[in-house]
Amino acid sequence: MLSLNSENYDTSAVVCDIDNERERERERERERERERERERERDKERKRERERERERERERERERERRIFSFRGQNEEKDKKDDAIAETELLEKQKREEEAKKMEDEQRLRKEAEEAAAKAKQEEEQIQIEKREFLQTYIREALERLEKKKELRKQNILAAKDRPELNTALLDSNLKKNTAFIKKMKNLTESQHDSLVKELQNLNLSKYVSEVAGAVVEAKLKMADINTVVHLCSLLHQRYHDFAQALVDNWQKVLVPKKDEKVSNMSKLRVDLRLYAELITAGVIGPKEGLPLLGNVLLFNITKLVSTDKDEHQNISVLLTFCKHCGEDYMGLLPRKFRKLSDEFKIDVPKSDFLLPERQRKLRSLLKDYYTSLTKHLLHDKKELFHVEQVNRRLLETRGELNPERVQMVENISTNLTKLIANTQQLSELLDEEMPNLPPDKVVGEEGMGEGVLGEGGDMPAGGTAVLWEDDDTRAFYENLPELKALIPSILYSDSEKPTEKPAVEEAPSTVECEEGMDEDVEGTPEDDTEEILPPELPPEDEPEDSLTTGPTSSKVLLEGFLSALPNCINRDLIDSAAMEFCLKLNTKPSRKKLVRALFLVPRTRLDLLPFYSRLVATLQPLMPDLATDLVNMLRQDFKYQVRKKNPIGIATNHYYLSVCTMKTDFIKVRTFDNKYKVLKEVCLALSLSSFHYRLPTGKDVCHSCSRLLVREPSSYLRPPLCLKKVCPLRMLK
Repeated sequence: MLSLNSENYDTSAVVCDIDNERERERERERERERERERERERDKERKRERERERERERERERERERRIFSFRGQNEEKDKKDDAIAETELLEKQKREEEAKKMEDEQRLRKEAEEAAAKAKQEEEQIQIEKREFLQTYIREALERLEKKKELRKQNILAAKDRPELNTALLDSNLKKNTAFIKKMKNLTESQHDSLVKELQNLNLSKYVSEVAGAVVEAKLKMADINTVVHLCSLLHQRYHDFAQALVDNWQKVLVPKKDEKVSNMSKLRVDLRLYAELITAGVIGPKEGLPLLGNVLLFNITKLVSTDKDEHQNISVLLTFCKHCGEDYMGLLPRKFRKLSDEFKIDVPKSDFLLPERQRKLRSLLKDYYTSLTKHLLHDKKELFHVEQVNRRLLETRGELNPERVQMVENISTNLTKLIANTQQLSELLDEEMPNLPPDKVVGEEGMGEGVLGEGGDMPAGGTAVLWEDDDTRAFYENLPELKALIPSILYSDSEKPTEKPAVEEAPSTVECEEGMDEDVEGTPEDDTEEILPPELPPEDEPEDSLTTGPTSSKVLLEGFLSALPNCINRDLIDSAAMEFCLKLNTKPSRKKLVRALFLVPRTRLDLLPFYSRLVATLQPLMPDLATDLVNMLRQDFKYQVRKKNPIGIATNHYYLSVCTMKTDFIKVRTFDNKYKVLKEVCLALSLSSFHYRLPTGKDVCHSCSRLLVREPSSYLRPPLCLKKVCPLRMLK
């Protein structure tokens, strides 16, 4: 009982001590709060004291000024002295204020600089942390990869030395199942891994080992299937003693080429080389056969590949694949970025010990020789492209246009050079070699060509595409077209998306006639008055009902309502909605012909509709290329018909002629015409024919509509000055 009371007494004492301690802590907190309150009061008092001091200073200043003014009339000498004193005090005050402001600015700038330095240091530290994590991730993956390969190689080598006896009684020897398994091996994919492993464990393939090996070699694999094939081959090798030799025999038939034999399937060679190398690395082929096969098959193929490919470098993809996936084991390659990180952080990267360093060095030296020839080829192609572009620039400046073959040649060289640069960069990264310095792209024009249009040195004026348009709204109207393919189901335009193949008979003669017409007219040769002039053929206005619609009869009513509402689409939103409606409800061949007719027969007094119609056609062109092609051909034919008419009747014909030109220029702006030179030749032809006076307003309207685009466009900016050189002397003669 006494012990229990003693324990209660001790507990009460402890609780009392805790309460006392808490009370003292609260008292100290209240004391600190009172101290802070007194400090705030002292700050307020100091602030009020400074304010009173400033007020007294201002009062003394006012008193001084009053004293100066009151005694100025009595004593000029005293006034001057007081003024000097006041001015001195004022200057000193200003000086003190400037010094204080300067000190504040310096402190602010110093603080900003310190914050910027701290932020930059923090960012740099974060970058270093990310780099270290990136390197450590690569090291972990490399260790895991090398360990897996080493373990698999160990299992395969041990299996070759001590292979367990095959218990055929527990395995299925059914011919049909074995044949099906061989067929699956010929067409295996990564997704079939588990099912094939299960079948392999249940089948007796001892009589079909050579067929299985042949199926592995003949299989058309992808890079993602390599690991699956290596694992299956390892299981087959561990179970059947003659599988490795059968595999070697089949590989020798495929990989050992004959003299002067070209590789027909480069993609399969790419996969086969990697698969063969991985099988050697995995130990599927025994140690006695491994190194000789590496020298006689793999190295022989690569040596032949390098020696025959030094000039064209068409097989670089094969070497890139081999270096990327097998360079670690056979050449000791470490990508450049990881080597730099390893040197920066002083962290060793694990390396493969599959081959001796001396053998790796020989193969690496062979690939570096190939890389040297590749860089020479790259520099040669770059110079060749530069030379061809210079020749094309001179031809463009002298003739005003380029042969399509030369344009295609430049595109091919540029495309091949781009691919070659990308492959060279990848190979330089894998081999840890420096990328060659390519000369910069610079084409200098001939002096004096295109003066007034070209910039300094014969190049385009500065400003890029920004100067093609008068303002951003105009540029957006002609360039930012709605992507109907992303908004409409493909089933609604699958039939109209493919252009109809038509014999291109009209295009070439039209261009030739335009060129000949220009030359003949400049020389003053009259045209044949007896030649028959025919207007363009329009689509028939009325179609049979069964051909107009294949759906409900209301489609004809919908089409008529659409065409009647089309002239009211006088802004961007309305014309884009009209394009969407036509695709959703009226996309049939007869409806497209009706739309072409309606667009072509636009009222000749409604020139304001032409930009919107051009936007409509350009929006529909990706889904209905025939619509744009038919309308453009009709406009060209009608333009030619109007140009060759000798006697225009009244102002109506001239308006008609003017509207055709305006619609063509709007099609130039929305990139509906493939070749703007042809349109420009036709315009110059119209201006250079005999009846020059009534075509002058047309030429003026064409120049007003699209001359800015033709002059500023890189593909056509040299042509207008040359055309004007031919037209201006003729204008003086007329």
